[in-house]
Amino acid sequence: MNVAPVGPEPTHLTCPSCHASIVTRVDHKATTKTHVIALLLFLFLCWPCVCVPYCMDSCRNADHYCPSCNAYLGTYQK
Repeated sequence: MNVAPVGPEPTHLTCPSCHASIVTRVDHKATTKTHVIALLLFLFLCWPCVCVPYCMDSCRNADHYCPSCNAYLGTYQK
């Protein structure tokens, strides 16, 4: 569930927790989709390609946090 409307990049908003005007801090997290893509790369291409989805932000979710109070603000799902 998103607390605030967020996208794949840092977003300008007012933190609902500390009420500061901030640009969100984004942490990218691997998902099941990321692991499936890595498995398919391993099976059909070659083993060095397995790390590619873990290095690309486009294959991972973007979790947004307030840099002031570290409150969770939402997730942009791929």
